[in-house]
This record gives sequence, structure tokens and C-alpha cells, in this order.
Amino acid sequence: MTTDIDTLATALYVTTDDLLKAFPEIAPPRPAVGAQVQLSDAELITLAVMQALEGYTSERRWLRHAHTHLRHLFPYLPGQSGYNKRLRAASYLVTYMIRVLARDTAAWHDDVWVVDSTPVECARSRDAVMRSDLAGWAQYGYCASHSRYFWGLRLHLVCTLNGLPVAFALAGAKAGEQETLLDIFTAEPRLLAERPDQTLIGDKNYFGADFQTQLAQTGAVLLRPARKGEPDPAASPLFKPLRQTIESINQTLKGQLDLERHGGHTCNGVAIRVLQRILALTAVIWHNDKIGAPIKRSLIAYDH
Repeated sequence: MTTDIDTLATALYVTTDDLLKAFPEIAPPRPAVGAQVQLSDAELITLAVMQALEGYTSERRWLRHAHTHLRHLFPYLPGQSGYNKRLRAASYLVTYMIRVLARDTAAWHDDVWVVDSTPVECARSRDAVMRSDLAGWAQYGYCASHSRYFWGLRLHLVCTLNGLPVAFALAGAKAGEQETLLDIFTAEPRLLAERPDQTLIGDKNYFGADFQTQLAQTGAVLLRPARKGEPDPAASPLFKPLRQTIESINQTLKGQLDLERHGGHTCNGVAIRVLQRILALTAVIWHNDKIGAPIKRSLIAYDH
């Protein structure tokens, strides 16, 4: 019996495989000599998305589940070590697929984006912090939404109102939201160059005269709630429901895709696990868009 997640997996596999055939240079580098790969890169991408959607934070448990239930989709499955190495080496391909799928949706052309950042905790105990390979990138930070301190990173997101990831960055917990947003658009100037007068909606942290001047030079229009001592903007009645939209997108990543239970212990390990979840979210919205589902960000059909 074919399930919804099987249908998504098949569509994602075919799309990825066709893309790799058309642009072989985006495939992960591989030694010229050695054993022939038995799990293709398209199968690897599909397997990683299914892992995130089905809620397996342990690669060993996921592969045991796949051996039992998914052999009709994956005739060959690697061991945990091989799967982990292949996935970390495929970070560029994962990032590329996020953009390809996002551009292939109707939401990509939305003229309103929401911007925000959310914590990605990497350790709690002092001993874990002191010996972590993430030291120097991960930092102590404060999450105002949940009134808690944490040690780790922040995922900075630019999304459409239905949650489609447009751009993102993973930075230290103390990295300023304004500076990181400008860095995102500096790294990809075409994002805003192709969209004059694009509207960005953020929270009170996106403030500052220099920041607003630099952002205005990109052609974007920023809307945010007033800070203390500032007059309320004309769009202020919209900010509360939009804040709920932003929190809902973050909750999809954290509550359904286990963003903070990533299990990464190295820079590459954390990065690929975060990318894996962003790709899973993008793939769901892409597939729901293709089949005409009424709620594009709904994971209900795929998370079991």
C-alpha cells in the first residue's frame, strides 16, 4: 500500500535524480577510485528527508527502521557510519535542493516575507560546553520568547507567510539579527534585486538607523513593531497575528522536525542536521503545493 510519505519520497527522488543527471557538478565529491557507491545521492537525499519527517533523531534507530519498513524504496542501506559520512559530505547538495524546491512553488513569488531567528541549543552542562568541538562558533545567548539562556547557535530565517524557507543562516547565539540579515542579502543580492519593494516583517530587534539605511538600499521595505518611545506604525494591528505566524513556523521546525534535538557534536554535524530539517520542511511545502493541498506547511500526512 502506497502512503503519502512514499509518494513524496518518490517525487523527491525523481526530481533530485534528474537534477544530478543534468548538473553532475553539484554532487558530493567522490574519490576517482574505490568501491562503487550502492546508495545513490538522490536516494541519500530522500532517505535524509524521510528521517526528519518521521521524527528519528538517532541515525542508528532510523536505519534499523528503514531496514524493516523501507526496503521497497531503498534496496541497499548503508551502516550508520557510512550514512553519516555521506550525509555530511552532501551539505552543498542539500542546500542546493532547498533552493530548487523552494523556487518550484507558487509561494516563492510572494511579496511579503517574515524574518526571525530561533535558538539551536547545542549543550547544557558546563562540562559538555567546555569540551565541545563547537566552541568558538556556539555561544551563550538569551531567548526572549521563552525567557531562557542557552548555549549554542541561532538559525536566522527568511520565510514566506506559509513557512517556505527563502534564505537562512546559522550563526553564533550572540550574532546580531540585523547584521545577520544584511549578511544573508549580501551573500545573495539577487534575492531582493529580483523583487523591488519586497516587504519584510520582523520583530523589535530589527532596529537601528544604520541597519535601516543599508536595508533600504537593497530596495526592501521593513515593517516591525514600535520600540519604547517610538510612535506605533500604521501596520501595528497586523503584528500580533503575524508574530503568531512566525512562532508557528519555528514550532514546526522544533516541535515536529526536532530542530533542537539534532544530536550534532561538530560544526559539520550540526550544520547538516539543521539543513536536513530545512530541506524536509521545504520538501513538504513543495509537495503539498504540487498536489494542491489546502495547508502547504502541514506535515500530518508525512510524520508517521
